Amino acid sequence: MELIGQGIGGLQGIFGKLLPFLFVLTVVVFIHELGHFLVGRWCGVKVKAFSIGFGKEIFGFFDRHGTRWRVAWIPLGGYVKFADDENGASVPSKEALDKMTPEERAGAFHTKPLWAKSAIVAAGPIANFLLAIAIFAATFAIFGMPVTAPRVDDVIPDGAAARAGFKAGDLIVSINGEAIDSFGDMQRIVSASADRELTFEVNRAGKLVLLKATPDRKEISDRFGNKMRQGVIGIRRNTNSSKDWEVRKFGPVEAVGMGVKQTVFIVTRTLGYLSDVIMGRESPDQVGGPIRIAEVSGQVASDGFLPLLQLTAVLSVSIGLINLFPVPLLDGGHLLFYAIEAVRRRPLSERSQEIGFRIGLALVLALMIFATWNDLGIVKRWIGGSG
Repeated sequence: MELIGQGIGGLQGIFGKLLPFLFVLTVVVFIHELGHFLVGRWCGVKVKAFSIGFGKEIFGFFDRHGTRWRVAWIPLGGYVKFADDENGASVPSKEALDKMTPEERAGAFHTKPLWAKSAIVAAGPIANFLLAIAIFAATFAIFGMPVTAPRVDDVIPDGAAARAGFKAGDLIVSINGEAIDSFGDMQRIVSASADRELTFEVNRAGKLVLLKATPDRKEISDRFGNKMRQGVIGIRRNTNSSKDWEVRKFGPVEAVGMGVKQTVFIVTRTLGYLSDVIMGRESPDQVGGPIRIAEVSGQVASDGFLPLLQLTAVLSVSIGLINLFPVPLLDGGHLLFYAIEAVRRRPLSERSQEIGFRIGLALVLALMIFATWNDLGIVKRWIGGSG
């Protein structure tokens, strides 16, 4: 009976993560594909299908323009299929183009000018970035943001801050010349700067002092037990004190600016991590796939809808950024082909594009397999009912 109970608990845990995961991924994918769709329609391209998910259709309908809107069984992405596409990845179909009438060719994606094709392709990732900015801006404007002054209450012995000469009571004014407005600002810079020397300007009893510290790379755990490696310098704030703490509200314009700032931070942090992996400074074991997204979605959803919405913004930035990588099959790969076409003043041969798409497919599949391998430990926790 105990074994049966553990199994039921594991299933309940899985379903508790599935619904938040579907919400987050569906919103992000829908907005991404909507970007392609709207700009495509604006450029006069006929859209055959707008799909959320892959595989067999669960339900769908035709709109007045003849586009099939569908939801499919495999909720791991989506696509917009134009009239002359061979598949949902917008691989050109010469056979389809050859069979089209002049009127039909006028609505084909691959007969459009280079600027129009580039705009349609870029619209998906741009829509993801705009979604993130909108979510962050709305959050800052409606709910505000808890802000703690960047004051040092305690210096951990033998930490980077102690070695650099920090003292309790120091107020951090800037890091590498960038003004620091809150403890969170300081944490964002430090966490992304492991093993890199930073110059801190601190206010010590009314006097400005320059200190140099190199954040240590350490593994930390969040309250859900998720482990991550990031830079730390070894200082603490007294979270039980109301001193230097406030909930700051922002006007519409300022909130949008904060949304842009948060989005840019996620992009730079992601690129910094990938750079560290390539340079051998960081392990790639933090790369996760749909399983890890589901895990984090379930954990965040337990704190309420607002944190889940903020996770949606973070994931939207990540999806937008990944799609801009110059890998064939991804939006960035199409943009790379168009850039080459602009330079050569003629498109790559069909054979070259076909080889590129095959290489891109192999890279995408390899990344998916690697991410799934990293996530196997999460699956074991789910099955055991401890996740």
